[in-house]
Order: sequence, then C-alpha cells, then structure tokens
Amino acid sequence: MDQQERNRLPGADRRALIIQAAADLFETRAYHGTSMEAIAQQAGVRKASLYYYFASKDDLLAQVHLGIIEPMFEAHRRRLDSKALDSQGMLLAMMTDLVSLAESHGIHMRQLFEHFQELPEPVRAKIIDQRDTYRELIIDVLNQGNADGAFAITEPDLTALAILGMCSWTYQWFRPAGDRTSAEIAQHFFHVIMNGISGN
Repeated sequence: MDQQERNRLPGADRRALIIQAAADLFETRAYHGTSMEAIAQQAGVRKASLYYYFASKDDLLAQVHLGIIEPMFEAHRRRLDSKALDSQGMLLAMMTDLVSLAESHGIHMRQLFEHFQELPEPVRAKIIDQRDTYRELIIDVLNQGNADGAFAITEPDLTALAILGMCSWTYQWFRPAGDRTSAEIAQHFFHVIMNGISGN
C-alpha cells in the first residue's frame, strides 16, 4: 500500500494499520525498543497523525487489548439477545471466543500478557476491570447452568478462573497450521470441563 492509499483510508482502518504496525515492531524489537517514531514510519503515517489516534505507546498497547475484548463483549451480548443457546451452548461459545484469540490475535495476546506490567497503573486497572467483567459473564453462565440443571458446579468463581486460564493461555502454543483448529480445541476443552478426565 503506497502513501496515497494510506492517506485515503478511513479513520478506523488507519487505526487498525497503526496497531498492526506497532504489533509487528513490538514482536521484532520488543516493547521497550520500539519508539512512536518507529511505529509511525512502519505504518507509513506522520508522527503527528499517530498522536492524533494514540496519546502514547502505552495507550496504543491498551487499545490492542480493547480491540481484543470489545468484540467478545459484543458477541456475548448478541447471543444473550437472541436467546438461541442454552447454558452449555453459551459456555462453549464463550470458550470458543477465548481460544479463537490465539488464532486471530496471537501476537497481540502475547504482547499484552508479556508487557502488561510495563503499562501505567491506571491503564492496567482499566484492563483488569474489563477482564473481571468478562469473568463475571462466565460466572453468570455457570450459575444459570446450575439453576437449570445443566451444571453441578460448587465453586463457579474458581471454575470461571480455570476456564479463563485454560483458554487464554492457548496463545502460547497454538499454531494456525497445526492439526486442530481453534474451534476444535475449544470443543475439547469444553468436553474436559463437562466430563473431566476420570476413568470412573
């Protein structure tokens, strides 16, 4: 894409281009080794334009997280509104959303987890709040499943943390060209949650 094409991009597309450029540089140069000037050059935008969209490098990394979590909230709201899934279906859909991040946002996930402590405390607090909100959504589904007899969970809070840990950490080892798709992995995780591993 040449400079004229970049200049004609809508604002949302230009933001996405900058985020991807930053992700590429964070991957090759590490977070501390990447400057805003380098990101602007990589994205093919002026530095002033970069600051129009992002106040700082920390803000840019925080926006990476928003780009990951907000579509998941929206997908969950749509499923709730449709009322098409029972408790088990809702849980599987949420687990599939989480595991699919390893396929669609693997690099972003790694950068967010590995550089999280480098973010300013207010930014970290906002991200933690969003993660907690999503965990509460999982707990709500587990509690609903308990109420309708689909689940028999004695500690929904701890179970939600186990599900998040199992699914979110997939980015560490998932390979898009591997033997299983993210949806197949999520289905297997769901089977483990529902049936355990005991032979009894």
